[in-house]
Amino acid sequence: MRIAYALILSALLFVGSGAQVKPGGKDIYHEGWTDFNKNGRRDVYEDSKAETAARVEDLLSQMTLEEKTCQTATLYGFARVLKDELPTPEWKNRIWKDGIANIDEHLNGWGAEGSKSAYATDVRKHVWAMNEVQRWFVEETRLGIPVDFTDEGIRGVAFYTATSFPAQPGVGSTWDKELVREIGRITGREGRALGYTNVYSPILDVGRDQRWGRMEEVYGEDPFLVARLGVEQVKGLQENFQVASTVKHFAVYSNNKGAREGQARTDPQTSPREVENVFLPPFKAAIKEGGALGVMSSYNDYDSIPVTGSHYWLTERLRGDFGFRGYVVSDSAAVEYLYNKHGVAADMKEAVRQSIEAGLNVKTNFTQPEDFILPLRELVKEGKVALKTLDDRVRDVLRVKFTVGLFDRPYVKDAEATAALVNSAEHQRVALRAARESLVLLKNERNVLPLSRSLNSIAVVGPLADDDSNTKNRYGPSGVRGVTVLEGIKTKLGERVKVNYAKGCEVVDARWPESEVLPEPLTQDEQHEIDKAVEAARASDAVVVVLGDISPRTVGENATRTSLDLPGRQLDLVRAVHAAGKPVVVVLVNGRPLSINWVDRNVPAVVEAWFPGAHGGTAVADALFGDYNPGGKLTVTFPKSAGQIPSTSPRSRTRSGRASARASTARSTTSATG
Repeated sequence: MRIAYALILSALLFVGSGAQVKPGGKDIYHEGWTDFNKNGRRDVYEDSKAETAARVEDLLSQMTLEEKTCQTATLYGFARVLKDELPTPEWKNRIWKDGIANIDEHLNGWGAEGSKSAYATDVRKHVWAMNEVQRWFVEETRLGIPVDFTDEGIRGVAFYTATSFPAQPGVGSTWDKELVREIGRITGREGRALGYTNVYSPILDVGRDQRWGRMEEVYGEDPFLVARLGVEQVKGLQENFQVASTVKHFAVYSNNKGAREGQARTDPQTSPREVENVFLPPFKAAIKEGGALGVMSSYNDYDSIPVTGSHYWLTERLRGDFGFRGYVVSDSAAVEYLYNKHGVAADMKEAVRQSIEAGLNVKTNFTQPEDFILPLRELVKEGKVALKTLDDRVRDVLRVKFTVGLFDRPYVKDAEATAALVNSAEHQRVALRAARESLVLLKNERNVLPLSRSLNSIAVVGPLADDDSNTKNRYGPSGVRGVTVLEGIKTKLGERVKVNYAKGCEVVDARWPESEVLPEPLTQDEQHEIDKAVEAARASDAVVVVLGDISPRTVGENATRTSLDLPGRQLDLVRAVHAAGKPVVVVLVNGRPLSINWVDRNVPAVVEAWFPGAHGGTAVADALFGDYNPGGKLTVTFPKSAGQIPSTSPRSRTRSGRASARASTARSTTSATG
């Protein structure tokens, strides 16, 4: 299978694109090599048979200060910072006329404007456009250094119609290393076939606070599990060096005081021993065992020292202790936060100096790249940043570009092959398998499940019963149509069984999020919608209620909550439907653990589906009607209330500690970590 993947990848990529003639009649494309610097001879860095280290040093020796500094910044792609889908004559006057380290999320279809581009929604046009942008850097810059096209890839590569996988809590619940390797392999294959050479995945943050919005992105709260699955994802992504895997967020990012994030100072409260035993092991394993070529530095501080400005974190620990040999890219605004949030730098120029000397290679933010490049040039000219330091940072970036073959196969060869590969039937079968394996049966009293196919009618209610919006995400495919639970059940049962649907309520009410801390009685309109769901339940033999989250309103980046209760009017809905007296099954479609105390006490069957990806509705229907036996196990703790936080695993390793932890878990949580 791996050999087959390698052959397919080789077929998709090629060295040049035929006879591309430069002004003056110079043909830079030759059999087996490209004359990137247009000097008419094969330099060491242009020789695919030369050692990577020699190629890096040869290229570095030819670079000017302007060209070196351009390899230290990100240009965010179309509809983010870059205004153009394709190169324009103006590019010769922009700072990237001397190259750029990477272009992030270019033409991946995210956002209102990005999704309108034909180069994002049509695979063949996308491949052509990505090649044209790459061609500009190869042919129109002096040294022809290819750009590293970076992209997100937590639920599959973040392209409009790529294969859609479950979110990481669901993937974690599979406990299936072989499956995770395959998810990584597919994500990397599709990424490279689409022109992306560096995928920001996996997330190796260890979940510690269930209120935190980014709980929807963690494998779990046990560092061993996160490390094992993280290594598999890295190895799958980087198989045959099809792409680089950039792991995130380094370091101590997921234990923010009060689950704060964003512009707030996160100030993680955790002991040095817990840092070593909980937060660092996944990164160490991903680098030492997985060989990860990229690391994203986080924008938080630890012990009042911002990570992105810390030589200890980015050099002593990351490179010295872990042996990291790739390049470090900052999380968005992490450099700016050194002066405008953490206050350890007086201005942007000082923040640039601190970060580059700490060990940062590439600065990323939703701003123009010259915000970092120009101050860096000044610092080098002023002698405040040593040229050797700059060379070291650029050397890492070039090493990754050579490793993933950008100088040997900068273009995607066959758009038709890419169109056949991306979201193929074979890949969708793996996505369905992942969705099934991610399902966790939290409760099944009186053998309510599986439901009988001989039912005459069934009610499917709830705000997420016929909603596929959680399939679409910035960190994965954003335009894939997902199968909803309602659609999965209808397909499963066919025309013989009557399916009565009622939404019942929205995921959140009109006053959200204020209503979470200042609740008010149901409005007349809200009660009317709940009544319709009750009518559907009374007219049916059984009821499936689909409840949970909607990203990014109730969970996701910058969606931290004060409570873990079901958002909006969902508890009112399930109570009213339960009172109809019919057998009830609750399906949770959510990104974080929820406090479902009433549901746990009163509803006989509960299935945890997490955000299951495009095939979630099919997988849930398979489980509800006995075609698949859900075997997933929780990797996170479900507290009975936010007041119990912190409530996570791992707990004390001592004999008395283990007994105490088990007793505490039995008393205080809905479901313990599995």
